[in-house]
Amino acid sequence: QVELVESGGGSVQPGGSLRLACKVTGYRYRTVTWFRQNPGTEREGVAAIDTLELPNPLSYADSVKGRFTISRDNSKNTVYLQMNSLKPEDTAMYYCAAGWVSGSWSRSDEYNYWGQGTQVTVSS
Repeated sequence: QVELVESGGGSVQPGGSLRLACKVTGYRYRTVTWFRQNPGTEREGVAAIDTLELPNPLSYADSVKGRFTISRDNSKNTVYLQMNSLKPEDTAMYYCAAGWVSGSWSRSDEYNYWGQGTQVTVSS
């Protein structure tokens, strides 16, 4: 059974940091991506790790480059999203998704499996 479980969301002031975690079990993925979404908006790809896209397996949305870092710990089957210098516009529900992506990493329809989401709120 495939399962993606996110954790690490919360409330933080602007300029603060959070680290999200996505534990993936039961699936040998090629790509894990963090998406975010606010009510009434499209789901936005934030950062991806593509295990076959060597030597540069990491991708980021322009809006988070230099502030967010995606990484993984194979021993824990977990992909992390370190978010620094957070801004109010980073507020959203964050989801991790896993799949065997051959097209664009930021297209949500490329992914087979999704987590339940974790809320991130950046506010003073």
